[in-house]
Amino acid sequence: MRSAVRKEWLVGVLALVIVGLVGYVWFAPPTREPAPNVQLERLDGAQTALAEHRGEAVMLVFWATTCPTCIQEMPEVVELHHDLGDEGLTILGVAMDYDPRDQVRALVERRGLPYDIVLDNGGRIANAFNQVRVTPTTVLIDPDGGVVWQRIGPIDFEGLREQLEPMLAERQSA
Repeated sequence: MRSAVRKEWLVGVLALVIVGLVGYVWFAPPTREPAPNVQLERLDGAQTALAEHRGEAVMLVFWATTCPTCIQEMPEVVELHHDLGDEGLTILGVAMDYDPRDQVRALVERRGLPYDIVLDNGGRIANAFNQVRVTPTTVLIDPDGGVVWQRIGPIDFEGLREQLEPMLAERQSA
């Protein structure tokens, strides 16, 4: 009898330790890796480096002209650009390597995208950001140049705005 109680107690303690570890891993702040300093070729031909955006919150949106979800969320990305662009948010739409420049240009003009579009020639940008292969993929970089998160799939715009508020407020007070 005493052995059975002891076993149950040990199993209970072990279960609590496991739950505690899983909780820590799940809820611990993510490690912040520095964003790679990739060269960016804008659709208009201008060259820049991602590091030139240090001091700004940067949102990279990897998209494709054939991605229905990408196209569907473009109006909300445009709205985010209009609402937060002057407060320090830079949005860079990264057209995937397999999209022809003319096709990208036509979609950008048809949709009236006001934020910068960069071409991922050779897939260098996608490769630098953990081999992005699926669109949409969004990367959020803080003003210090650290990758806050990288997500595949539709953007949670409400959650994104909540996360951007303190980043942009910090920039405004500096």
